[in-house]
Amino acid sequence: MPHYIEITATVLFAIAIAHTFSVPVFARLAHKNGLHSGLWHFMSEVEAVFGIWAFFLLVLMAMAAGVHNMVDYVDSRNFIEPLFVFAIMVIAASRPIIELVSMLVRMIARALPFNRQVATYFVVMTFVPLAGSLITEPAAMTLAALLLRDGYFKRPGHKVFKYTTVGVLFVNVSIGGVLSAYAAPPVLMVANTFGWDSAFMLSNYGFKAIAAVTINALGLTIMHYKLLADKQVETKEGVTKNVSSIKIPKLVIVIHLLFLVGVVVFAHHTAIFIGLLLLFIGFCEAYKRYQSPLMIKEGLMVGFFLAGLVVLGGLQKWWLQDLLGSLSPIVLFWGATALTALTDNAALTYLGSMVDGTSDAWRYMLVAGAVTGGGLTVIANAPNPAGFAILKGDFPDETISPGPLFLSALMPTMVAAVLFLI
Repeated sequence: MPHYIEITATVLFAIAIAHTFSVPVFARLAHKNGLHSGLWHFMSEVEAVFGIWAFFLLVLMAMAAGVHNMVDYVDSRNFIEPLFVFAIMVIAASRPIIELVSMLVRMIARALPFNRQVATYFVVMTFVPLAGSLITEPAAMTLAALLLRDGYFKRPGHKVFKYTTVGVLFVNVSIGGVLSAYAAPPVLMVANTFGWDSAFMLSNYGFKAIAAVTINALGLTIMHYKLLADKQVETKEGVTKNVSSIKIPKLVIVIHLLFLVGVVVFAHHTAIFIGLLLLFIGFCEAYKRYQSPLMIKEGLMVGFFLAGLVVLGGLQKWWLQDLLGSLSPIVLFWGATALTALTDNAALTYLGSMVDGTSDAWRYMLVAGAVTGGGLTVIANAPNPAGFAILKGDFPDETISPGPLFLSALMPTMVAAVLFLI
């Protein structure tokens, strides 16, 4: 690809990042219901930002280098991750899966010596993110966000509580998936190249991630203990209370779980997991009385966001790879943590995996920094847009502002950094 196209892509990438941080401005314009309120509303959708600017890039690429070169570039991109996140989000957000996870969360919460509402919140912030190492981070994010939305976020106000919860959730999901080699996107991108398996991840990253997730969740729970223990706080401990009173048969729950496992197992084979998704949608239609509306729109928007990131991020190699290769391991850790806030951490580790002659310490620091910074912004980690899409409706102007989110994620990010540097 000509260098001037790469420079153009980097400029548009920077504009997209600035657009992401400007979303609250567009949301306020949309709520004025002016002549162009529809346009402002579209511009205020974080999930649409990178798709919009990726479209502009493709138009400019077609004009400058020809339609054939533009099509070849798109064909060269790997869109498995956006499609996988879409599929896993739709299945994980189904009513039977939520019922199953809610039941497991309540069982664990009953064993803790806390107020029931407090204990349930703590389990959602620890057990579910760590379960992401088994069911993948996008599934964990979807489940945790739905449980938080319907159990704790429906009460108006409490802005600090909501922002700090989202900040810790994003960080905990980012680091909670490193107990295996396939669940976290930034780990998945380098596992084969570096020769890492799940045993390696568990022994080198696992106990540190568990400690960080637990400390973050415990600190947040203590911080908001009084609010969480308040009997007036609505805690449904699930998403099905107002959906239907019909009890879901165990067989239906098992079938949904098999669909979820199938998509996870065949995560690298698009035709298979998309086929499973279509079969799943047909099954849900056949047994509609046991379902809540599937999150098709939300899943598509998140997939659109990630696809735009793939298109724009694919042309950042010209500056990012050389920058990563020139850093020492410790500097790389902090550099990766900071850069992750501005670009997808999976793209960051993928580019790092192509740097020749790296040491084991360098590789460890690259991945550790990438997952540590995965909660600082919406674009930092692939599952974050899923959580954003589910939770944004309970925030002012129906959007989560980047500034407060960054500040809320800063302390849990530092906790993770300290532990990964040990």
